[in-house]
Amino acid sequence: MAGEKHTISGKAHIVRKYVPREISADIGRLLNSMPVVVLTGMRQVGKSTMLVNDPQFADREYVTLDDPVLQVALRENPDSELSSYNRVTIDEAQKEDGLFLAIKRAVARDATRGRFLLSGSASLPLKKATAESLAGKAIYRRIMPMTRREISRDIKQEPFLLSFIRKPRKVRNLDVKPVTDDEVMRGGMPQVVLSTKEAGEIWLAGYEQTYLERDILYLSRIENLVGFKTMLRLLATRTGQILNLNQVATDAELPHNTAKRYLGLLEELFIFQRVFPYTRSLRSGIKKSPKLFLSDTGIACHMAGCRNLSGHPLRGFMYETYTFQNLLGIMEAHSAEWTVNYWRIDETREVDLVIDTREQVVGIEIKAGEQLRKKDIRSLRTFMEAVPECRVCILAYNGVEVVDLGEGIWAVPLGLIIR
Repeated sequence: MAGEKHTISGKAHIVRKYVPREISADIGRLLNSMPVVVLTGMRQVGKSTMLVNDPQFADREYVTLDDPVLQVALRENPDSELSSYNRVTIDEAQKEDGLFLAIKRAVARDATRGRFLLSGSASLPLKKATAESLAGKAIYRRIMPMTRREISRDIKQEPFLLSFIRKPRKVRNLDVKPVTDDEVMRGGMPQVVLSTKEAGEIWLAGYEQTYLERDILYLSRIENLVGFKTMLRLLATRTGQILNLNQVATDAELPHNTAKRYLGLLEELFIFQRVFPYTRSLRSGIKKSPKLFLSDTGIACHMAGCRNLSGHPLRGFMYETYTFQNLLGIMEAHSAEWTVNYWRIDETREVDLVIDTREQVVGIEIKAGEQLRKKDIRSLRTFMEAVPECRVCILAYNGVEVVDLGEGIWAVPLGLIIR
């Protein structure tokens, strides 16, 4: 089996018109520094398509553990199989436990930079295996759903937010396109945003079933599929909001510990992400309730039954989720060391997102509306008074002008924040 290249299944990911992903440049940079790079992200987010089609990886061999022949080869004779590859990308790497020890041995013999690029759609198996076998030899990145920058094929320029944080300023002669309800409802999954609206809706309708069949059942940790599906829909209606898991468990008629385990599984599969409160004391922050975000607003709107966001009670939360997923996509590609939190004292004093760049802290309040109101900046002022390390705050609104609101607070169009 050694020496035989299993690349046939990779052909399924070749596309005629590949839309470049912004994170590919950073993955290429990391491959020039580390022997093992691990790319994660939820299923169907575009990992395999990027790894097969992006010019960054054109000189690499591509294999996938969706190929049962390769799985058997790695199980029976992993050292010999891996020795037949020079610079190899191994997709769905979490599907063969013995792979990671074999990679550890291979790297011990030859730690050539960029030798292994691993990808997968389940975080815990990958992180556990690499932590045990490849400590100090591997680095992680996560690919998010397509950002607005990627969808519009506009990733060559530096993201506006990065330059604005460095130097807040008024911007002249803007050509800002407000974020639309349709964009939020479509989200960023490639099969949705690169297809017609009708085709995208059909894909979203099938995603939940595909997800249950391919990911949940693969991990074999769901005893109550009906309760799990109910919980999934309930969580979708709570995206962008502070999580009350006890209430979710009650509404889904699940024991609390079961709901907690299911949520952990959804995080392993990158469907949801918890965002914890910003605090200078890590210990106290862990005790507070997190916010919950579904990773894609197209999936969130579909599962929450949102067919029209105009006047919908979830509209503001969906816009916040859309901004969050875009910012996370930008950060993963450019500033992966940055962290995202939120800040809250009570219902009237809350900041939607807090970005810690390690050099400064930036508070961002997100509004779906086009008008600026004085009450929208009260929480930002309170946050700046409470957090001395914060020198800049942003009111992200759906208008078209950058406005200096004084004392370090700026109103910036959503269309610029995620551009």
